Amino acid sequence: MSMQPYLSIVICVYNEEGNIFPMIDQVERALMGYDFEIVYVNDGSSDRTLAELKAVHNDRLVVVDLQTNYGQSLALAAGIDVAKGQFIVTMDGDLQNDPADIPMMVRLAEEGDYDLVAGIRANRQDGALLRKLPSRIANWIIRQTSGVHLKDYGCALKVFRADLAKNLGLYGELHRFIPVLARLEGARMTQTDVQHHPRRIGQSKYGLGRTLKVVSDLILMLFMKKYLRKPMHLFGNWGLISLMAGLLINGYLLILKLMGNDIWGRPLLILGTILVLAGIQLITFGIMTELQMRTYYESQDKKPYKIRRIYKSELV
Repeated sequence: MSMQPYLSIVICVYNEEGNIFPMIDQVERALMGYDFEIVYVNDGSSDRTLAELKAVHNDRLVVVDLQTNYGQSLALAAGIDVAKGQFIVTMDGDLQNDPADIPMMVRLAEEGDYDLVAGIRANRQDGALLRKLPSRIANWIIRQTSGVHLKDYGCALKVFRADLAKNLGLYGELHRFIPVLARLEGARMTQTDVQHHPRRIGQSKYGLGRTLKVVSDLILMLFMKKYLRKPMHLFGNWGLISLMAGLLINGYLLILKLMGNDIWGRPLLILGTILVLAGIQLITFGIMTELQMRTYYESQDKKPYKIRRIYKSELV
Protein backbone atom coordinates (compact mmCIF):
# COMPACT_ATOMS: atom_id res chain seq x y z
CA MET A 1 0.00 0.00 0.00
CA SER A 2 1.30 3.47 -0.89
CA MET A 3 2.30 5.65 2.01
CA GLN A 4 1.79 8.77 -0.05
CA PRO A 5 -1.31 10.89 0.66
CA TYR A 6 -4.23 10.70 -1.74
CA LEU A 7 -4.30 13.85 -3.90
CA SER A 8 -7.05 15.64 -5.77
CA ILE A 9 -5.80 17.83 -8.62
CA VAL A 10 -8.51 20.44 -9.28
CA ILE A 11 -8.21 22.17 -12.65
CA CYS A 12 -10.79 24.76 -13.74
CA VAL A 13 -10.98 25.48 -17.45
CA TYR A 14 -12.83 27.85 -19.74
CA ASN A 15 -12.17 27.39 -23.46
CA GLU A 16 -8.93 25.40 -23.12
CA GLU A 17 -9.61 22.66 -25.70
CA GLY A 18 -6.00 22.50 -26.90
CA ASN A 19 -4.53 22.06 -23.42
CA ILE A 20 -6.59 19.14 -22.09
CA PHE A 21 -4.54 16.15 -23.28
CA PRO A 22 -1.09 17.76 -22.67
CA MET A 23 -2.08 18.79 -19.14
CA ILE A 24 -3.38 15.35 -18.16
CA ASP A 25 -0.22 13.78 -19.57
CA GLN A 26 1.98 16.16 -17.55
CA VAL A 27 0.05 15.45 -14.34
CA GLU A 28 0.31 11.69 -14.88
CA ARG A 29 4.09 11.88 -15.37
CA ALA A 30 4.64 14.26 -12.43
CA LEU A 31 2.67 12.18 -9.93
CA MET A 32 4.00 8.70 -10.56
CA GLY A 33 3.99 6.90 -7.21
CA TYR A 34 1.04 8.90 -5.87
CA ASP A 35 -2.61 7.92 -5.58
CA PHE A 36 -4.57 10.77 -7.10
CA GLU A 37 -7.59 11.92 -9.03
CA ILE A 38 -7.83 14.71 -11.58
CA VAL A 39 -10.96 16.82 -11.12
CA TYR A 40 -11.58 18.94 -14.19
CA VAL A 41 -14.22 21.66 -13.89
CA ASN A 42 -15.57 22.84 -17.23
CA ASP A 43 -16.77 26.37 -16.48
CA GLY A 44 -19.27 26.77 -19.30
CA SER A 45 -16.76 26.55 -22.17
CA SER A 46 -18.09 27.48 -25.60
CA ASP A 47 -15.42 25.58 -27.56
CA ARG A 48 -14.64 21.85 -27.65
CA THR A 49 -13.23 21.68 -24.11
CA LEU A 50 -15.99 19.37 -22.85
CA ALA A 51 -15.72 17.13 -25.92
CA GLU A 52 -11.96 16.83 -25.37
CA LEU A 53 -12.50 15.90 -21.73
CA LYS A 54 -15.06 13.26 -22.68
CA ALA A 55 -12.56 11.82 -25.15
CA VAL A 56 -10.01 11.14 -22.39
CA HIS A 57 -9.95 7.50 -21.27
CA ASN A 58 -8.48 7.69 -17.78
CA ASP A 59 -10.02 6.19 -14.66
CA ARG A 60 -8.42 8.94 -12.55
CA LEU A 61 -10.37 11.67 -14.36
CA VAL A 62 -13.51 13.26 -12.90
CA VAL A 63 -15.23 15.86 -15.08
CA VAL A 64 -17.50 18.45 -13.45
CA ASP A 65 -19.48 20.23 -16.16
CA LEU A 66 -21.09 23.45 -14.92
CA GLN A 67 -24.36 24.70 -16.37
CA THR A 68 -22.88 28.00 -17.52
CA ASN A 69 -19.82 30.20 -16.97
CA TYR A 70 -19.84 31.02 -13.25
CA GLY A 71 -16.31 32.36 -12.95
CA GLN A 72 -13.16 30.96 -11.39
CA SER A 73 -14.21 31.20 -7.74
CA LEU A 74 -17.40 29.17 -8.08
CA ALA A 75 -15.71 26.73 -10.46
CA LEU A 76 -13.00 26.16 -7.85
CA ALA A 77 -15.64 25.73 -5.16
CA ALA A 78 -17.40 23.09 -7.28
CA GLY A 79 -14.17 21.19 -7.90
CA ILE A 80 -13.15 21.32 -4.23
CA ASP A 81 -16.58 20.08 -3.14
CA VAL A 82 -16.25 17.06 -5.44
CA ALA A 83 -12.60 16.34 -4.53
CA LYS A 84 -11.91 13.37 -2.24
CA GLY A 85 -8.18 13.76 -1.60
CA GLN A 86 -6.42 14.36 1.70
CA PHE A 87 -4.63 17.17 -0.08
CA ILE A 88 -6.29 19.29 -2.74
CA VAL A 89 -4.08 20.86 -5.41
CA THR A 90 -5.45 23.73 -7.49
CA MET A 91 -3.86 24.84 -10.74
CA ASP A 92 -4.70 26.54 -14.02
CA GLY A 93 -5.38 24.45 -17.10
CA ASP A 94 -3.34 26.56 -19.52
CA LEU A 95 -0.02 24.68 -19.03
CA GLN A 96 1.61 27.70 -17.39
CA ASN A 97 1.70 25.99 -13.99
CA ASP A 98 4.00 22.95 -13.90
CA PRO A 99 2.66 19.76 -12.27
CA ALA A 100 6.27 18.75 -11.57
CA ASP A 101 6.18 21.18 -8.62
CA ILE A 102 3.32 19.35 -6.90
CA PRO A 103 5.34 16.60 -5.11
CA MET A 104 7.70 19.20 -3.63
CA MET A 105 4.77 21.30 -2.39
CA VAL A 106 2.98 18.29 -0.89
CA ARG A 107 6.15 17.25 0.96
CA LEU A 108 6.52 20.79 2.26
CA ALA A 109 2.93 20.74 3.54
CA GLU A 110 3.45 17.39 5.28
CA GLU A 111 6.86 18.08 6.78
CA GLY A 112 5.98 21.58 7.95
CA ASP A 113 2.42 20.69 9.01
CA TYR A 114 1.07 23.49 6.81
CA ASP A 115 -2.56 23.84 5.83
CA LEU A 116 -1.71 25.77 2.67
CA VAL A 117 1.37 25.96 0.48
CA ALA A 118 1.11 28.76 -2.09
CA GLY A 119 3.23 29.00 -5.22
CA ILE A 120 5.29 32.01 -6.23
CA ARG A 121 5.88 32.46 -9.96
CA ALA A 122 9.56 33.33 -9.51
CA ASN A 123 10.27 33.77 -13.22
CA ARG A 124 6.86 34.73 -14.54
CA GLN A 125 6.41 34.24 -18.27
CA ASP A 126 3.69 36.79 -19.02
CA GLY A 127 3.35 40.12 -20.76
CA ALA A 128 4.46 43.09 -18.64
CA LEU A 129 1.54 45.43 -19.38
CA LEU A 130 -1.53 43.19 -19.49
CA ARG A 131 -0.55 40.55 -16.92
CA LYS A 132 2.40 41.51 -14.70
CA LEU A 133 1.41 45.12 -14.03
CA PRO A 134 -2.22 44.40 -13.03
CA SER A 135 -1.00 41.49 -10.88
CA ARG A 136 1.55 43.65 -9.05
CA ILE A 137 -1.04 46.35 -8.41
CA ALA A 138 -3.55 43.80 -7.10
CA ASN A 139 -0.92 42.08 -4.93
CA TRP A 140 0.10 45.40 -3.39
CA ILE A 141 -3.51 46.38 -2.63
CA ILE A 142 -4.26 43.02 -1.00
CA ARG A 143 -1.06 43.02 1.07
CA GLN A 144 -1.56 46.55 2.35
CA THR A 145 -5.24 46.09 3.12
CA SER A 146 -5.27 42.58 4.57
CA GLY A 147 -1.91 42.47 6.32
CA VAL A 148 -1.21 39.06 4.79
CA HIS A 149 2.17 39.52 3.11
CA LEU A 150 2.42 36.87 0.43
CA LYS A 151 4.40 37.64 -2.70
CA ASP A 152 2.07 36.22 -5.34
CA TYR A 153 -1.68 36.04 -4.80
CA GLY A 154 -2.34 35.31 -8.45
CA CYS A 155 -0.51 31.98 -8.70
CA ALA A 156 -3.18 29.29 -9.10
CA LEU A 157 -0.83 26.47 -8.04
CA LYS A 158 -1.62 25.83 -4.39
CA VAL A 159 -1.72 22.79 -2.11
CA PHE A 160 -4.38 22.64 0.62
CA ARG A 161 -5.30 20.23 3.33
CA ALA A 162 -8.79 19.13 2.43
CA ASP A 163 -10.49 20.40 5.59
CA LEU A 164 -9.22 23.93 4.93
CA ALA A 165 -10.08 23.94 1.22
CA LYS A 166 -13.63 22.76 1.87
CA ASN A 167 -14.26 25.49 4.45
CA LEU A 168 -12.88 28.52 2.63
CA GLY A 169 -16.30 29.78 1.56
CA LEU A 170 -15.41 30.67 -2.03
CA TYR A 171 -18.02 32.73 -3.87
CA GLY A 172 -18.18 35.78 -6.10
CA GLU A 173 -14.62 36.51 -7.25
CA LEU A 174 -12.79 35.64 -4.03
CA HIS A 175 -10.34 33.13 -5.53
CA ARG A 176 -7.69 35.84 -5.69
CA PHE A 177 -7.99 36.23 -1.90
CA ILE A 178 -7.52 32.57 -0.99
CA PRO A 179 -4.43 33.18 1.22
CA VAL A 180 -6.30 35.93 3.09
CA LEU A 181 -9.34 33.70 3.53
CA ALA A 182 -7.06 30.93 4.78
CA ARG A 183 -5.30 33.23 7.27
CA LEU A 184 -8.61 34.50 8.60
CA GLU A 185 -9.60 30.85 9.14
CA GLY A 186 -6.46 30.44 11.26
CA ALA A 187 -4.57 28.35 8.69
CA ARG A 188 -0.82 27.80 8.85
CA MET A 189 0.65 28.63 5.47
CA THR A 190 3.89 29.12 3.60
CA GLN A 191 4.99 29.97 0.07
CA THR A 192 7.56 28.54 -2.28
CA ASP A 193 8.97 29.30 -5.72
CA VAL A 194 7.43 27.32 -8.58
CA GLN A 195 8.03 27.13 -12.29
CA HIS A 196 6.00 29.18 -14.73
CA HIS A 197 5.77 28.69 -18.48
CA PRO A 198 4.56 30.97 -21.28
CA ARG A 199 1.10 30.28 -22.65
CA ARG A 200 1.42 28.44 -25.96
CA ILE A 201 -2.18 27.49 -26.72
CA GLY A 202 -5.32 29.61 -26.31
CA GLN A 203 -5.80 33.12 -25.00
CA SER A 204 -5.51 34.61 -21.54
CA LYS A 205 -8.70 35.62 -19.73
CA TYR A 206 -6.96 38.19 -17.52
CA GLY A 207 -6.18 41.86 -18.02
CA LEU A 208 -6.18 45.36 -16.56
CA GLY A 209 -9.93 45.34 -15.95
CA ARG A 210 -9.64 42.74 -13.21
CA THR A 211 -7.51 45.02 -11.05
CA LEU A 212 -10.50 47.34 -10.56
CA LYS A 213 -12.53 44.49 -9.05
CA VAL A 214 -9.95 43.84 -6.36
CA VAL A 215 -10.94 46.74 -4.11
CA SER A 216 -14.68 45.99 -3.95
CA ASP A 217 -14.11 42.25 -3.58
CA LEU A 218 -11.55 42.85 -0.84
CA ILE A 219 -13.94 45.04 1.17
CA LEU A 220 -16.65 42.37 0.94
CA MET A 221 -14.28 39.55 1.81
CA LEU A 222 -12.77 41.34 4.81
CA PHE A 223 -16.21 42.14 6.18
CA MET A 224 -17.53 38.61 5.75
CA LYS A 225 -14.49 37.01 7.33
CA LYS A 226 -13.44 39.58 9.93
CA TYR A 227 -16.83 40.81 11.11
CA LEU A 228 -19.25 38.00 10.30
CA ARG A 229 -18.99 36.71 13.89
CA LYS A 230 -18.80 40.18 15.47
CA PRO A 231 -20.53 42.77 13.23
CA MET A 232 -21.08 45.08 16.18
CA HIS A 233 -17.32 45.67 16.32
CA LEU A 234 -17.54 47.32 12.91
CA PHE A 235 -20.88 49.12 12.96
CA GLY A 236 -20.81 49.89 16.68
CA ASN A 237 -17.35 51.49 16.61
CA TRP A 238 -18.13 53.72 13.64
CA GLY A 239 -21.57 54.47 15.07
CA LEU A 240 -20.12 55.60 18.39
CA ILE A 241 -17.51 57.77 16.66
CA SER A 242 -20.19 59.40 14.52
CA LEU A 243 -22.56 59.85 17.44
CA MET A 244 -19.91 61.38 19.72
CA ALA A 245 -18.72 63.76 16.98
CA GLY A 246 -22.31 64.85 16.32
CA LEU A 247 -23.02 65.39 20.02
CA LEU A 248 -19.85 67.45 20.44
CA ILE A 249 -20.75 69.66 17.49
CA ASN A 250 -24.34 70.10 18.65
CA GLY A 251 -23.19 70.76 22.21
CA TYR A 252 -20.86 73.49 20.96
CA LEU A 253 -23.69 75.04 18.93
CA LEU A 254 -26.04 74.84 21.94
CA ILE A 255 -23.55 76.84 24.01
CA LEU A 256 -23.37 79.45 21.23
CA LYS A 257 -27.18 79.62 21.15
CA LEU A 258 -27.39 80.11 24.92
CA MET A 259 -24.89 82.95 24.57
CA GLY A 260 -27.25 84.70 22.17
CA ASN A 261 -25.67 83.74 18.85
CA ASP A 262 -27.77 82.78 15.84
CA ILE A 263 -26.93 79.22 14.77
CA TRP A 264 -29.79 78.60 12.36
CA GLY A 265 -28.66 77.71 8.83
CA ARG A 266 -25.06 77.03 9.77
CA PRO A 267 -23.48 74.13 7.85
CA LEU A 268 -22.03 72.92 11.15
CA LEU A 269 -25.54 72.44 12.53
CA ILE A 270 -26.49 70.28 9.55
CA LEU A 271 -23.28 68.27 9.91
CA GLY A 272 -23.86 67.70 13.61
CA THR A 273 -27.42 66.53 13.03
CA ILE A 274 -26.35 64.17 10.24
CA LEU A 275 -23.58 62.66 12.39
CA VAL A 276 -25.97 62.03 15.31
CA LEU A 277 -28.54 60.35 13.05
CA ALA A 278 -25.85 58.32 11.26
CA GLY A 279 -24.39 57.18 14.59
CA ILE A 280 -27.78 56.03 15.87
CA GLN A 281 -28.45 54.19 12.61
CA LEU A 282 -25.06 52.44 12.59
CA ILE A 283 -25.40 51.30 16.20
CA THR A 284 -28.94 50.06 15.57
CA PHE A 285 -27.81 48.26 12.40
CA GLY A 286 -24.93 46.67 14.33
CA ILE A 287 -27.31 45.35 17.00
CA MET A 288 -29.68 43.94 14.38
CA THR A 289 -26.82 42.30 12.46
CA GLU A 290 -25.44 40.83 15.70
CA LEU A 291 -28.82 39.25 16.42
CA GLN A 292 -29.01 37.90 12.87
CA MET A 293 -25.58 36.29 13.19
CA ARG A 294 -26.57 34.65 16.47
CA THR A 295 -29.72 33.33 14.79
CA TYR A 296 -27.63 32.10 11.82
CA TYR A 297 -25.31 30.03 13.99
CA GLU A 298 -27.87 28.78 16.51
CA SER A 299 -30.55 27.83 13.95
CA GLN A 300 -28.08 25.63 12.06
CA ASP A 301 -26.28 24.38 15.17
CA LYS A 302 -23.05 25.89 13.84
CA LYS A 303 -20.12 26.81 16.02
CA PRO A 304 -18.40 30.20 15.69
CA TYR A 305 -15.05 28.46 15.99
CA LYS A 306 -13.21 25.60 14.28
CA ILE A 307 -10.82 23.11 15.84
CA ARG A 308 -7.96 22.57 13.40
CA ARG A 309 -6.66 19.31 14.78
CA ILE A 310 -6.50 17.42 18.09
CA TYR A 311 -3.17 15.81 18.89
CA LYS A 312 -2.84 12.78 21.13
CA SER A 313 0.30 11.25 22.55
CA GLU A 314 1.14 7.89 21.04
CA LEU A 315 1.17 4.92 23.36
CA VAL A 316 4.55 3.23 23.69
